[in-house]
Amino acid sequence: MEQPKLKIGIMSEVEIALCFNGEYSSSAKGITYFGNQTVRLENSQILLNDLPVQTDELLFEPLDKKNGSFELKDVTIGIQFHWERKENQLFKGALQFLTENNKLVAINILPLEDYLISVISSEMSATSSMELLKAHAITSRSWLIAQVVKGKELRQAREKYQTIFETDDEYIRWWDREDHALFDVCADDHCQRYQGITRQTSPLVEKAVSETAGLVLMSGGQVCDARFSKSCGGVTETFEQVWEPIEHPYLQTLYDYNEKVSDIGMKLTEEFSAKAWIRSSPAAFCNTTDHKVLSQVLNDYDQETVDFYRWKVSYTQSEIAELIKRKTGIDFGNIISLNPIQRGHSGRIIKLEIVGTLKTMVYGKELQIRKILSNSHLYSSAFVVDRNDISDGIPAQFVLTGAGWGHGVGLCQIGAAMMGEKGYSHEAILKHYFVGAELRRAYNKEI
Repeated sequence: MEQPKLKIGIMSEVEIALCFNGEYSSSAKGITYFGNQTVRLENSQILLNDLPVQTDELLFEPLDKKNGSFELKDVTIGIQFHWERKENQLFKGALQFLTENNKLVAINILPLEDYLISVISSEMSATSSMELLKAHAITSRSWLIAQVVKGKELRQAREKYQTIFETDDEYIRWWDREDHALFDVCADDHCQRYQGITRQTSPLVEKAVSETAGLVLMSGGQVCDARFSKSCGGVTETFEQVWEPIEHPYLQTLYDYNEKVSDIGMKLTEEFSAKAWIRSSPAAFCNTTDHKVLSQVLNDYDQETVDFYRWKVSYTQSEIAELIKRKTGIDFGNIISLNPIQRGHSGRIIKLEIVGTLKTMVYGKELQIRKILSNSHLYSSAFVVDRNDISDGIPAQFVLTGAGWGHGVGLCQIGAAMMGEKGYSHEAILKHYFVGAELRRAYNKEI
């Protein structure tokens, strides 16, 4: 295959301010633009610098494809996470504007390998170990190509892709590729964190991408849908427990300690074992407080989170009742209990029963649970619940003790950073997290 060109959704607003650093040609006007510009949607019509554009889309391409860049103002990063904020971001490549849901969507278009250089720098420090950077480059590249393929399949499918299953007493939902119809991937943590060339890269990142160019993980003749998260909490989760119910042989549960799939001596799908595991702090690659290792994976705003391998969150009765009502749109009354109905192999809760004085309801999957029980996201759904100060069956306080940061499927970024620090090769890191997958070159590309 040839190296794909990607469409990355950066932001969606009614009005977007930008600046071209170099001359950009316009598909709509047939002239070139330089410097500050404003694109606005008004009465379903695109306005460029307050002048109407007689088209449903705008495309700007740099005349200098190597050095041309543009800046988008006030891009929201960390959407719905605890560190959500706005920043100006700089990008290479082309810029496209489309309309969706009465807003403008800004889309960056550029070659996959150029995208990867930015992703690796955005997801982690540009000073990380070479083996970690190579492992992450291959993981990200594999995931991306798998999403492009899946996107094409979804567009060609006759049946609508189903991600919500709802009854009167159960609501199950997961988020994945189907959320993006206008572009291949988004720029936020929903897909892979991408911030253009805003984050300073390094010769090390460029070398890692160049030396692995075109390399992907393969299984069963297909490019692996290679996932990753910040910290698995000691045990990785299977794909089907988090997203659509399709098993992937390379995304299995494993103990994050050695290169073998290990039976850790307890079934974390069982409540007793899950509680014992989550309340302990067992040895694992990702169980570290080593600042040198953590700084490879955690950018400045990520390091605002100090507890991730094991963590605690507490709510008063009024806090949790208000939170659940606001997040679900349902008045449960006072919250009596939060009952795990189903746990995954890592101890992550896949289905949670919320019992209130007015309503009982089951929610899943893991991200839906994390959204309901936090103003942004809980670090993970691998948690146990303590009810304190119970009076007439109503707890005055709920304490959630949890493990890990993220969905826990595939590569554990902090664990992989520790493996790189300990001298593991990128091949060994990938073999550890993607069981049975093989490295193959999908295309040739020199940076």
